[in-house]
Amino acid sequence: MVELLIVAALVGWSAIFVFKKVLPKTAYSVFFRMAEFCRAKGWTALAKWLQPAMVAGCGGSCGCSSSESESTQKTTVQAVKWK
Repeated sequence: MVELLIVAALVGWSAIFVFKKVLPKTAYSVFFRMAEFCRAKGWTALAKWLQPAMVAGCGGSCGCSSSESESTQKTTVQAVKWK
């Protein structure tokens, strides 16, 4: 019975993780609406936990984030000299 609960929790967590990665805009709206529903019912702790993070950077869903440095320096390629 315990194994069933552990496997169910892992499958559920994996499904949510994939849902957020594959459909980020839809996941944002779903979690936002669930948080608003919980807030309307008075469940503020659950609403705070479900509230999606604010989109930062170039608008989200493109793979870039605001935490990354803007200028990435290219490494120079040097020729190998054989002796």
